[in-house]
Order: sequence, then structure tokens, then C-alpha cells
Amino acid sequence: MFRTIAMMQPYLFPYLGYFQLINVSDVFVLGDDLQYEKGSWMNRNRVLVNGQPKLITFPLKKGHLGERINQRWLSDDFEREAEALLKMLERCYAKAPQHASVMPLLRSILEYPERNLALFTEHSLRRLCQYIGITTPIFRGSDLCLPPVMDKQDRVIQIARRMDGELYLNPIGGIDLYCPARFRAEGLLLRFLRMDDELTYPQLKHAFVPSLSIIDVLMFNDQEAIKDMLGRFSVIEGRESRPTLHLA
Repeated sequence: MFRTIAMMQPYLFPYLGYFQLINVSDVFVLGDDLQYEKGSWMNRNRVLVNGQPKLITFPLKKGHLGERINQRWLSDDFEREAEALLKMLERCYAKAPQHASVMPLLRSILEYPERNLALFTEHSLRRLCQYIGITTPIFRGSDLCLPPVMDKQDRVIQIARRMDGELYLNPIGGIDLYCPARFRAEGLLLRFLRMDDELTYPQLKHAFVPSLSIIDVLMFNDQEAIKDMLGRFSVIEGRESRPTLHLA
């Protein structure tokens, strides 16, 4: 088996595929020193409300363009926002089968006193992994002391090397970002993880809504069922060349 390395930006309550990626990797690196992207999943996600997906956002203090994730902070009124979110989840998932065991977990995460976005998110991911039973070591990208400005492919190649990796695994959404030949030239394999399309579970009497926050998965599935879901994915090879961008 190849020693597998994966890396992602720290997301708050990400979807199941994020946890599949952590679970299948030998080492997982949180890109806490990557640039914060407005409108990304770093501080927002989706939950189920009356059978429909609802966007939830964790407000941040105003920042400057180009700041990194570990330079952003949750808002001063985050405590009030977190309590409002807990009340909404309590109400919307009141009939979910795992409600009683999951709500205390969510409360312990949202009441964590850290306000740095990267550190708060790291704590939440570690707590969620512990609950699910994922034991993959998690490291911070900022601890690797990489140059602040690097090509995206060079960055992940350097991370894989420092972690003695042989294979770099990325979510399927990044298939157009990385070139297998570039990785092979550095003695690394490149593969992409795709969560099974047919992976569903009952959401009470509603039609299934896919790709919601892990909160939804936890509410409707016990820990054994989630462990089974962690293995429901495929690993595919990338495209040998990235598409050419034609400028107008």
C-alpha cells in the first residue's frame, strides 16, 4: 500500500466526503495558512430545514484581502450566533434518531472559546473525527514553514514529500487543478476521491438531499452506519493534461 497524504482547507462541519478523505489517508494536513476565500465552505455550510437545504454562516470579523485562514477571526457576537444556531438545530432535527447523542457534541464544539477561525475549525474537526472513530493524524500546514507564495501543485508536492508520502489524494472537485504527469516527475502518484453517488440515508419522510453538512449525517445515522459510509467511495486517476484557458 502507498503512504497516502491528503490536504484540505479547514472547513466548518464539512460534508461526508471530507471525512472520507481524512479517514482513507495516512496523514491529513489542514491548509490553515492558505488564503481565505470569501463565499467558500470555510465558515458556512448547509443543513436540512423542513426538507430543504438551508445555508448556515459563521460570521467573521472584517478582514483584508489576501489574509490567510489562520489570520481570520470569528465575529465578536459569535457566542450569540452559535446559540441561535444550536436552537435552530435543536428544532429542525428534533425527530432525528441520533438527536439526543449529537446535540451535546455540537454544543461542545460551538461553545469552544477559541475565536481564531483556523484553530476553532481544527478543534471541531478533531472532535468530529473522534466521535466518528477516525484516527488519522492531522497536521497544520503552517507548521511546515512553506514559502508564503507557491504554485498550487508545488505546494502539495512539497507537503507530500515532507510527510514521506507516495500518493497524494485529492477530492474529485480538484481534478482540473492537478496534473498526474507533474506528480510522477516528482516520484509521486496522484489520485482523486469521489464519494459514491448512490450514497443516501433516510431523512425522515423527506426526499433525500445530498451533500449536506456532516451535522445532517450525524443526526440520521449512528456511528456504525457512518463508519460504513466512510468506505463508500471510488479512487480515480486524473487527466493527463489540464484544460487550456483561453483569454478573451
